[in-house]
Amino acid sequence: MRHTARSRWAALTGIAVVGALALSACGSSSSTTESSAEAPASSAAAESPAAESSAAAESPAAEECTTPTPVNLQLQWVAQAQFAGYYAAKELGYYAEQCLDVTILEGGVDIVPQTVLAQGGADFAISWVPKALASREQGANITNVAQVFQRSGTLQVSFKDRNITTAADFKGKKIGNWGFGNEYEVFAAITKAGLDPAADVAHVQQQFDMAALLNGEIDAAEAMTYNEYAQVLEAINPATGALYTPEDFNVVDYNVEGVAMYQDAIWASTERLADPAYQDLTQKFVTASLQGWIHCRDNAQECADIVLAAGTKLGASHQLWQMNEVNKLIWPSPLGVGVIDPAMWEQTVTVALNTKNLEGATIITADPAAEAYTTQFSVAANEALAGMGLNTTGDAFAPISVTLMEGGN
Repeated sequence: MRHTARSRWAALTGIAVVGALALSACGSSSSTTESSAEAPASSAAAESPAAESSAAAESPAAEECTTPTPVNLQLQWVAQAQFAGYYAAKELGYYAEQCLDVTILEGGVDIVPQTVLAQGGADFAISWVPKALASREQGANITNVAQVFQRSGTLQVSFKDRNITTAADFKGKKIGNWGFGNEYEVFAAITKAGLDPAADVAHVQQQFDMAALLNGEIDAAEAMTYNEYAQVLEAINPATGALYTPEDFNVVDYNVEGVAMYQDAIWASTERLADPAYQDLTQKFVTASLQGWIHCRDNAQECADIVLAAGTKLGASHQLWQMNEVNKLIWPSPLGVGVIDPAMWEQTVTVALNTKNLEGATIITADPAAEAYTTQFSVAANEALAGMGLNTTGDAFAPISVTLMEGGN
């Protein structure tokens, strides 16, 4: 299904931002396995989108799109359902309706999305907030313009017989992490549990898979709910000849541990946001992207298929699981999809200020500047999308049940 109605494109572009950027920020402080777990509780509610309405001015009805504006979006990893909303916005014509020609650039281990953005290699980038804040402190002039994920998807997974149910149980254990800034919540949980990260825990550099856990090389492995956790449930348990089940494992959820930090967000160039043309571009991109995520909330299978068609290396059941788990991280969004919850932003900043690595350095050393985030574009996007009759909060969202197959096929 492809949507090309110009009337809707005109209505959306009428929300385009003009004039000086009005930042609204809080800069301080064949066997099967099924998934049907409920999403974690949402962060404390802040003011409603209406109360935080942006200074966006109504512009005249948009003219017919003749030459779409080229836009490059830098992802932080390869094509997968973690980014389904952007692939859907492209495939279903939401970007085209905004007169945008979006190229999605895949990421990898050697690609730092926020750095690519800061250096002018992309117009927008997807990055975890603590990583981006660390880059900001090192000179990357970037702003969070839409906070897509509302909760953390990071777990620490272990076999039941290791008796690891909280971060306090990491003491004396071999704990895996990926590094590259993905380890921040792991270290934060260790510190909050009163353990010395350098003396009480054996840290093991983990590959981006679950082989070390399944082979018994480590006691607990870092995993995303939507990816690596599924990998262990897609593996054969040699003791039974069937797939592993959730009952075979314990998980430490960093939301429960109280050290969760904001993850996937859309970042823009702070410097370019002084330009009304880039503000307009940002508004169009954010609106279409969030529309893509709304579609994926209501059409998980279709969006998983869109990602599969984009060339992902992961299997069909794995992608559907990932789409379902990513939806749990986004929905519900009580303040509106993509709108930052100031309380969760404050928690992210506080954890980043107090979490030390093995060398004793914290993720960031000072409160981010006010322009580190803005709700201007996400609030305006919610108003436009609600005007189209779309539910922007996902208050009635319920996850689907997904049957995983061996190897994620």
